[in-house]
Amino acid sequence: MWPDRRLIELFAIEHPLVLAPMAGLGTVELAAAVCAAGGLGSIGCATMQPQLAAQAIEELRRQTRRPINVNFFCHRPAALDSNREQAWRDRLSPYCRELGIEPEPPPRLDIPPFDDAMCKIVEQTGPEVVSFHFGLPEAGLLARVKAAGCLVMSSATTAGEALWLEAHGVDAVIAQGAEAGGHRATFLAGHLNRAMASQPGTLALVPQIADVVSVPVIAAGGIADGRSIAAAFALGASGVQVGTAFLLCSEAATSAMHRNALRHACDDQTLVTNVFSGRPARVIANRLAWELDALSDAAPDFPLPLGALAPLRAEAERQQSHDFTPLWSGQAAALAREMPARALVMALVQEATKRFKHLGCSKAG
Repeated sequence: MWPDRRLIELFAIEHPLVLAPMAGLGTVELAAAVCAAGGLGSIGCATMQPQLAAQAIEELRRQTRRPINVNFFCHRPAALDSNREQAWRDRLSPYCRELGIEPEPPPRLDIPPFDDAMCKIVEQTGPEVVSFHFGLPEAGLLARVKAAGCLVMSSATTAGEALWLEAHGVDAVIAQGAEAGGHRATFLAGHLNRAMASQPGTLALVPQIADVVSVPVIAAGGIADGRSIAAAFALGASGVQVGTAFLLCSEAATSAMHRNALRHACDDQTLVTNVFSGRPARVIANRLAWELDALSDAAPDFPLPLGALAPLRAEAERQQSHDFTPLWSGQAAALAREMPARALVMALVQEATKRFKHLGCSKAG
């Protein structure tokens, strides 16, 4: 029924649907359920220590024998600047006083980019697919991943980034439109905050990337039902990546507070901001994102703001407030459904099938 079967054949899956990794929100159980339904289950290992990443991959292996995807970050390490970090804490200090918190220098939160230690985990566990965010690792590490027999994909937010990824050896490109939740994958722009003003949406991005690369394109951003899946294929995609639509599934690690925000989210209630982590990311708008500059050049490098914000977030959440919590979400949150992940995949497939038949392409591919 799928108009383009390249991704199905490449990944040896039944349906060309990739679960977005969603570090911290995705779980082994969520990934296993998507695999069981015929999609490509993913786990976000970027924020894990190597041993924990190995355990997560091994647990997923115990729950499914189908192909899996593991995801890592390829950002530049944070440039430490004590003056800049102190200035950022000073901007947060009025909120600390309001909540009765003593402003103290927090321990620096470190999220290392994909390195030798993580590469060894990939070599030892051999996931069928390895995906990267914020570009690709250096050539030696990438060669080791491919030598381990893993297929590689990474996200692009422009056609230029997609061309760069293909030239550096990816097997598939994820076209991340502006609608997508979480961190922008942008990696070629010299100034990330300024790049956000011109980032194309999925409708404009997917066909432009499909026109310039020969590898399969996976559409991401605003995809949450059969209509958007069919639209992605009409634009030239060979598959879709879905994230926010799974956040209300029982298997997701979404907090009760986050779930409630998603249930009431509308299409105009998200924005892209860097005040939570130091890199632009789409969230459900809340007090911190509104009151600080949404895209602030004063924010320290990724991921340092996450550590600075941790005490505020903890105290606010204790008081049942999400004023300082990053509520990661795409623009299609209102289309998310509360059902088990396997049932959601099947619903998406059935909806897409009906839409394809309506469009007269049921016998294509």
